[in-house]
Amino acid sequence: MDEEAFMKLLSERIRQLRIEKGLTQIDIASKMGIDDSSYRKIESGRTNPTSRTLYKLAVALDVSVAELFPE
Repeated sequence: MDEEAFMKLLSERIRQLRIEKGLTQIDIASKMGIDDSSYRKIESGRTNPTSRTLYKLAVALDVSVAELFPE
């Protein structure tokens, strides 16, 4: 799998988890302490999140960091 395909799967997984939790993009961004536009870039796969950002995202979604990654 190439980087682009991985980022697409990662962003789809993040979106899926957010929807399952009944949260909006603004909700997650607020919980993470970032702008909603920055969060939208993560969820759309337009940015490569750092490990710190992935940690904040996992906390905001109440999942483990490992659960963010597609299988």
